[in-house]
Amino acid sequence: MAQDERLNKFQTIHEEEKVRSDKKVKVGIIGTGWIAEVHVECFLTMEDVEIVALADLVPGKAAAFAKRYGLENARIYESDEALLAGEKELDAVSICTYNCQHAPCTIHALQAGVHVILEKPFTVTLDEAVAVMKAEKESGTILTIGFQPRMSRNMQMIKKIVESGELGDVYYLQAGGGRRRGIPTPFGTTFIEKETGGIGAVGDIGSYSLDMLLNAVGYPKPLTVTGYTADFFGKDPGYYPGHPEYADKFGVDDFAAAFVRLEGGIILDFRISWAMHMDTAGDALILGTKGGLRIPSTDCWNGDFDKPLTVYKTVAGEPVSYQVPLFEDDTPCFVTKLRTFVDAVKEGGKAPVPSSEILYNQAIIDGICRSAELGREIEIDIPEI
Repeated sequence: MAQDERLNKFQTIHEEEKVRSDKKVKVGIIGTGWIAEVHVECFLTMEDVEIVALADLVPGKAAAFAKRYGLENARIYESDEALLAGEKELDAVSICTYNCQHAPCTIHALQAGVHVILEKPFTVTLDEAVAVMKAEKESGTILTIGFQPRMSRNMQMIKKIVESGELGDVYYLQAGGGRRRGIPTPFGTTFIEKETGGIGAVGDIGSYSLDMLLNAVGYPKPLTVTGYTADFFGKDPGYYPGHPEYADKFGVDDFAAAFVRLEGGIILDFRISWAMHMDTAGDALILGTKGGLRIPSTDCWNGDFDKPLTVYKTVAGEPVSYQVPLFEDDTPCFVTKLRTFVDAVKEGGKAPVPSSEILYNQAIIDGICRSAELGREIEIDIPEI
């Protein structure tokens, strides 16, 4: 098969843009930290969205945020519960809090009958994720998890290649990437404190890496995990010039690794880092019985990548490889993430990134942390919801 013909098998078919009604979706923002800035900037480009309320636990923070973005008509609250009680015509909320507040804020919103887009990671623990999904099931409203890389045509190509059968039966996944020096303290210490972050690199950027690979192979159920976590850099005062006190506040992981057995006989070799003495833990790999796929390394897998995918095959007994040309998306994937959520709310559609898939993502993260604490392999038990 010629290379052009092979590549044509994976060409993206553009869907026609959905017709949008004139109804404005009334949105609230819960948590007004830096990720909320991106949500608001995206929503402000949408004529059919009105940001009506903001909430933050820090007194004055939401008001200052509203002023900065010209949201003079938005009402200000100091808790998610106050916002949900005060906004009788609210359609949806963006939950942009620190990790440990993801579960309670989402449950409150779902119980109020409000649609939710929740930033990743889903939650801190598997038990929290299960509690959120029970509330979702009872509410009948939309809950989508904020994995914007799913909206990238290049990321979508990974799944298309697997589903085309080009790789045969997938048996091994390798997660790579990671940062050499990237503990996220420029945004304060909520990422690194146990009471607020709950989990570190494994949830912050590891969840992206997991979603990229697991989504490509249909999100098989995780069965067992042997996990390892470390905090050597985060606990080192010398890592933080001018702020050695951050080392005492560091209570999460800055590196994680794991060996995970998945349903269908697939093995996941996982590693991720906020900090290490290495530029990258390597490219991500998907190995199948008929071919292999190399996904170029990035420092966190939170968007697109800037190098082509490479497929490896055997043709007529000879090893060959070819690259899949990069697509150029006209719209940033973060904007598309929020746009698809708004469309689902308006049209009664389904969650663009459903919790039923990300439950397995969270189960692996939870399993890595528990296995690391116990120092042994554990079975992953996911209850029925």
